[in-house]
Amino acid sequence: MARIAVIGAGMASLAAAARLAVAGHRVVVLERTGDHGGALGRLARDGFRFDTGPGLLTLPAVYRDLFVKTGKAPLEDVVELVEVDPAGRHVFADGTDVTLPNASRSGTLAALDAACGPGSGERWSELLVRARETWEVMRRPMLEEALPPDPRGFGRDPYPALRRGFGPGRARPTLARVAAAELRDPRLVALLESHLLAHGVDPRVGPASAAVLPYLEATFGVWYVRGGLRALADAVYERCRERRVDFRFDAPVAGLLVAGGRAAGVRLADGEEVPADVVVAGAPLPAPAATDPGGAGRAFPGPAGERGRCTVHLALRGSRPAGCAHRTVVHAADRERALDWLFARHPKPLPPAGALTVTVLRPDDPATRPDDGHEAVTLTAAVPAHGPGGAGGSGGAGTGPGTVDWDAPGAADGFAELMVAAAERAVPGLRERELWREVRTPVDVEQRTGAAGGAVPAPSLAGAAGLLLRSANRAPLPGLYVVGGWAHPGGGLPHAGMSAAIAADLVMGGPGGSR
Repeated sequence: MARIAVIGAGMASLAAAARLAVAGHRVVVLERTGDHGGALGRLARDGFRFDTGPGLLTLPAVYRDLFVKTGKAPLEDVVELVEVDPAGRHVFADGTDVTLPNASRSGTLAALDAACGPGSGERWSELLVRARETWEVMRRPMLEEALPPDPRGFGRDPYPALRRGFGPGRARPTLARVAAAELRDPRLVALLESHLLAHGVDPRVGPASAAVLPYLEATFGVWYVRGGLRALADAVYERCRERRVDFRFDAPVAGLLVAGGRAAGVRLADGEEVPADVVVAGAPLPAPAATDPGGAGRAFPGPAGERGRCTVHLALRGSRPAGCAHRTVVHAADRERALDWLFARHPKPLPPAGALTVTVLRPDDPATRPDDGHEAVTLTAAVPAHGPGGAGGSGGAGTGPGTVDWDAPGAADGFAELMVAAAERAVPGLRERELWREVRTPVDVEQRTGAAGGAVPAPSLAGAAGLLLRSANRAPLPGLYVVGGWAHPGGGLPHAGMSAAIAADLVMGGPGGSR
């Protein structure tokens, strides 16, 4: 029975702790804040409740597996999973409005044909067939197994020349090139690209293999947890407590202990040393770790150009209309200006007119509102990460590449107003119904998760010369393992659970596999 110290209480850390504890190890989780859940936070005020992190779940099988492997009660016994139908509504630049059903190929085909013209649905369906084949190539080596010693083959894009897999061959096209060549209609292009943009990745650079993102939604569905996704974090935390995991909150880790050339525990900010046979880092390692011998500082890379996320929580008077979509994507009126702003090396604090894509979440959940005469709505948008202000701290644009100073006067409120205005293309009269709003920027994400600049990690994807590959779960320093969005297989709730399964298997002497 080993002593295992887990850094952070985010979803990957919790999942890893539960798996290791059920195997008989003594596990202590050290969290720098006073709460568990990482990005899965909750805002509660005046009877309204909002998720401050992800609002939807894909691939729930990852968490079903976690609960099967760590206790008697299955996932559905501890949270209420609800399949979201329709899967989403899209409002395009030209005003076209289409609502897509959840996990229905024929329904999606018919909806796209009706909205975008005959043949639109078939072109979309054919692209998802190729995405399915891409998924079959990527699924096991990139999501269910530890990274191989030499992962350079993953830099090759498996879409669409699937017979070559990850082997040698010419560079594959970007998602934007695939969209333009195979979909042709700018509305379908926007539909495809929105799945990668939601992760803060430029489709003009991101790999064509990102076509698997809409495929996963179309095949395995889109899910919501009654009471909000925060309820999932609470359930995993309680499973850890059942397995006698020890939690220490307000315990920031200042560095690693190293003895005999391997990780030997952690040192807390107050100087206390916590010895351990194994350390599992579920959060970016603190700066002192970068000077440790054995390459510990290379366990987590810096952000690979990821963007952050701005969120506006709206408490509204008036009932939620019957039949409205849980998720609506309001696409930017000007795609090129939107991409140029979001991915500029030195972006301005506010985007130009028409250059903003906003996602509107309107859960049909009584737990999110004080009564049926009110509604809780959340708006999200991908934005540049946070960086220090310019000269004098008031320049607005951040000094780091691709960053904005979200602490600059008026930056957060001004951007939130643009988000609300964009959302009103899909939900007229938002401002007239507004009781209050709370705005969360990358600054808030950085404070809660510790991610530099509040950047939100994207899932690992093959192609793009390895741009979206993450650190291996086994760190260069023996005895140190890493999980979470900045480790293999990247960001997102399903990937957090997968990284935990891979790392736990490695700790227990296995090859590293989430199956």
